[in-house]
Amino acid sequence: MRIEKKKGVDVNREDKQRVVENLHAAWSEANAGVVTHYRGLSVAKMGELRRSLRAAEVSLQVVKNTLARRAAEGTDFSVAEDLFTGPVAVAYGNDPVGLAKALSDFAKSNEALKILGGVLDGKRLEKAEVSALASLPPREILLARLLGSLQSPLSGFVRTLNEVPASFVRTLAAVRDQKQAA
Repeated sequence: MRIEKKKGVDVNREDKQRVVENLHAAWSEANAGVVTHYRGLSVAKMGELRRSLRAAEVSLQVVKNTLARRAAEGTDFSVAEDLFTGPVAVAYGNDPVGLAKALSDFAKSNEALKILGGVLDGKRLEKAEVSALASLPPREILLARLLGSLQSPLSGFVRTLNEVPASFVRTLAAVRDQKQAA
C-alpha cells in the first residue's frame, strides 16, 4: 500500500514539474502577461473568458502560486512574483494591448474577475497601467497612424517638388496668353 501511495506522490510531483516546465517555456516566449484573481467565476464564465482570450491570441493558465513562482524564475514574469497570492490565473501572450483589452472588457461585465497587475517586457505593471494599455487603440490602427505620420512629410515633399514645374508651366501659359492678347 505504501508503494502505491509513494507512486502517486511521484506522479503528482512529475505532473507539477511538467506544469512548471511548460509555463516557464511559455512565459519565456511571451512579452506580456496579466495576473488576475478569478474567485467567484463559474465554469461557464471561465470558458467564456478563455474563448475571448483565444480570439485575441492570448493563453490563460490557472496555476498554484508556488508553481507559478517556480515557473517565473528566470523569465520576465519574475517581477510579478508578489502577485501570486490567492486563486491566481495568469494570461500571457505577445500582444500586450489585445491582452489587456480582452481582460478589461471581460472584467467590466464580470466583477468576479479582478486584475491585480501585469508584466510588459520585464517591467511590472500596476492595475492602472494595465487599464491604460487596454484603452490604447488596436495594433492595426496604431500601425496605420504611424504609416500616415511617416508618409506625411514624403507626400508634402513630393507636392513641393511637383509645384516647381507646375508654376513654371503656369508662368509660360500666362506669357503665351499675354502675347496672344497683344
